[in-house]
Amino acid sequence: MKQSKITRRSFLLGLGAVSAAAVLSACGGSSASGSTAVSGTTASGSGVVYRTLDEIKAAGTINIGVFSDKNPFGYVDENGEYQGYDIYFGNRIGEDLGVEINYVSTEAANRIEYLQTGKVDVILANFTVTPERAEEVDFALPYMNVALGVISPESNVITSLDNWNAGDQMIVISGTTAETYLTKNYPDIPLQKYDSYATAKNALENGNGVAWANDNTEVIAFANQNPGYTVGIPSLGSADTIAPAVSKGNTTVLDWLNEEIRALGEENFFHKDYEATLVDTYGADYEDELVVEGGEVAGEAASEAAASSAAAQ
Repeated sequence: MKQSKITRRSFLLGLGAVSAAAVLSACGGSSASGSTAVSGTTASGSGVVYRTLDEIKAAGTINIGVFSDKNPFGYVDENGEYQGYDIYFGNRIGEDLGVEINYVSTEAANRIEYLQTGKVDVILANFTVTPERAEEVDFALPYMNVALGVISPESNVITSLDNWNAGDQMIVISGTTAETYLTKNYPDIPLQKYDSYATAKNALENGNGVAWANDNTEVIAFANQNPGYTVGIPSLGSADTIAPAVSKGNTTVLDWLNEEIRALGEENFFHKDYEATLVDTYGADYEDELVVEGGEVAGEAASEAAASSAAAQ
């Protein structure tokens, strides 16, 4: 199994051209534009293009959509190698499928499009499960817990969204649950929208907005890595989960992923993933709170066990 690689210069240029997501070849490290959908099955009546599990195995390569600028979940290091929590999982998928991997750099707003057009077979890009998204893609079992959080400079810590100053702007990334949540629940808060995590981080550092709303895992990581910032709201809205996604109707890949996640849970794979990629950022205290093993969210598993016990009495 080979992993795709890009040069640091190409990566930095790519950040400046957000709309041109590079499809990186696993064979020899050359890049392709990724502008053409992969040949495969078209879901009846929907126009959604995807490759079945057998087609992926026959091709010998799986295309996985990931972030390239979201440390520590999906990013390109100084050697041009993809690293992070999602990458660790992606590497295991390729290994267990017996295929090579093309990691395809995506932005938050492109994740659904890349699945529907066949640019990728699977999205592993910190993808929060929501009912709205589940109408357009199929989510596999979850592998991480998440909520929203708000980070701001220590000089002006935002601890509440109530009584918002109409002249202040909130930084969000287009296509994220933060954008959706704030638009629905706080329509009077002006949103300053960016296409990538890198540009949103730069906007916060440049003072373009008074705060940045995003996944709490991301803003906690930013605060830990950048002195002078505080997560004044560590949990906003409902508790959610992060899961792999496939094209709507691609049941063969979906079923395989679900079985894979269950099997990996038996070896505590995602705890190992956390310890290899996230512990330096979050420490050991967050591990059990964030990690989901075997696709079973702790609260849901307890509720199911209680219901089964009650039914047996």
